[in-house]
Amino acid sequence: MKKILIAFVGLFTLTLTAQAQKKSGAIQFETTIDPAAMAAANGIKLSDEMIARMPKSSKLNFELLYSATNASYMPVEETEDSNGGGGGGGMARMMMRFGGGGGAREYFYSFADQKLLEVFDLNDTTYAMPSKLTVALPAPPVNMNRQGQQGAAATTAAPAATSAVVFLPGPPTLEVVKSDETKKILGFNCNKVIVKSIRKAQVLGMDKDVIDETAVWYTNDLGFNFSPNPNLWTEGTVLAIENKGSSTTAKSIEYRNVSTKDVTAPKKALPITADEYKAKMEAMMKRFSGGNRGGAPAGNVRSVIIN
Repeated sequence: MKKILIAFVGLFTLTLTAQAQKKSGAIQFETTIDPAAMAAANGIKLSDEMIARMPKSSKLNFELLYSATNASYMPVEETEDSNGGGGGGGMARMMMRFGGGGGAREYFYSFADQKLLEVFDLNDTTYAMPSKLTVALPAPPVNMNRQGQQGAAATTAAPAATSAVVFLPGPPTLEVVKSDETKKILGFNCNKVIVKSIRKAQVLGMDKDVIDETAVWYTNDLGFNFSPNPNLWTEGTVLAIENKGSSTTAKSIEYRNVSTKDVTAPKKALPITADEYKAKMEAMMKRFSGGNRGGAPAGNVRSVIIN
């Protein structure tokens, strides 16, 4: 009887340990971008010569580290330390943060108060800006974001001389359409929502609505809120975002201990509000364009939920 009790206690302890380990880990994401397909989706007409010179696709790797209380998401380079244990990935992530980030944004989540910080470099200064998970268009970046903000965010108008589609002034309308479609990603049950970006445009001289659709796959099995693109989120943990010419998908998961420092925003980052960031961006764009700047702010978006 005593042996049975000891065996039961041992099994119960192992179960609790396994459950605790699943509350922290690393999820590897891969973003694939097809430049020609993205151009076509935005109505940009490319010559055969231009298409031949373009890479067929490019791939970028990202890592989501999460603990029971916090998470971080950022680009990573392929190094032998990038998927190590016990808070591993720190060296590769430090390389991207302080050396090879190339303007990429990093995201730090606090689950208890549902806070999100965007950390980025601007004019040789590292800033931390409060953000949130939502469905919206982001503010225009200074440099190309290595995360390849996709879907509803990828709606830059093409010059009329090179495009069969000329977008009219004004922000798009965003709609979220719930779907009954489901699939498994990394063994998790995922639900699908479709984010539609609807823009007024002239197509071959005729007024049309140009609709761009992005599929967002999320799961509630992981128990926390996250999206590879904070502007494409409705609920749960987003494990895949699919759009014409670009996709971001979770490729692997490893349950392991995660270091607190790897899911904490860098202390050197200076706080900045969204309004302050917008003012800096407008001043910078004025300098680049000689003071001429038109168009509506990208953040001015109407959003509609369709059940």
